[in-house]
Amino acid sequence: MVIDGVSNAIQLAVAPVFMLTAIGGLIGALATRLGRIIDRARDLEERIHEGRLVDQPAVEAIYWELGRLKLRGRVVNASVGLLTLSAMMIGATVLSLFLGETTASKVSPLVAICFLSGVVCFVLALVCFLWETLLAGYTLRFRERPETPRD
Repeated sequence: MVIDGVSNAIQLAVAPVFMLTAIGGLIGALATRLGRIIDRARDLEERIHEGRLVDQPAVEAIYWELGRLKLRGRVVNASVGLLTLSAMMIGATVLSLFLGETTASKVSPLVAICFLSGVVCFVLALVCFLWETLLAGYTLRFRERPETPRD
């Protein structure tokens, strides 16, 4: 094993590591969103089970929101799964680059497949993230302020 080969392999493998950092950050953000979804769902379920609601429209509104929260949770989980798969593909890219540089094996096709697979999974995860944020926005129900009589 030649020192120059190892040095070059490390240089090649560093670039995809930056993508791993982005993936880790996005997983952290999604984990926070999922935690908030779960907390909101628990709060709504407690309201129903404690009988704090008096009218049927309020109960129906809560069940509607719980359905939305369930969908949002599934989309966040899908995004986290895609990000994890992306991280695995980028890790395989780094491993392939390092092994290809330090051995005499031809790994160019494997590197290309792994990296492109990782990028595709990352983009799909971003689409899921966008979908979940749009769902969150559409779940909000801004109530109109009742008109006050003028003097």
